[in-house]
Amino acid sequence: MDTLSYKTISANKATATKEWVLVDAEGQALGRLASKVAKLIRGKHKPNFTPHVDCGDNVIVINAEKITLSGNKWTDKSYIRHTGYPGGQKSLTATELYGKDPARVVEKAVKGMLPKNKLGAALFRNLTVVVGTEHAHAAQKPKAINLEEFK
Repeated sequence: MDTLSYKTISANKATATKEWVLVDAEGQALGRLASKVAKLIRGKHKPNFTPHVDCGDNVIVINAEKITLSGNKWTDKSYIRHTGYPGGQKSLTATELYGKDPARVVEKAVKGMLPKNKLGAALFRNLTVVVGTEHAHAAQKPKAINLEEFK
């Protein structure tokens, strides 16, 4: 009898319902903003969340230049990279990276909260961070989300 059997439904690429979401970063703390955006990109807020499938939303973050960092993080937080050559370790403080490109600060924070595998790389492509309010995805009619109400 099929009436008494319950089967776990697993989402796949065809059944995933992806939406376009607009997030305003004005006055938001960087880490709290990044964790909520990572949840939206991953799809953890949806009832059909499947860990191995890209079932999250496409997220546009506007006003990336208006984020806040608490304490001494503007001077103490460092972003480290390596060129691949001996002695090739380079580092930037949050202020220096913000001076070069404020969107990169938000991108790095969100990328660090996504899985470190091929799925995480695919999920990261669903993120668009913009300095200012103008973005190139107006045709998708993104739905604005208030992060204070989002858990």
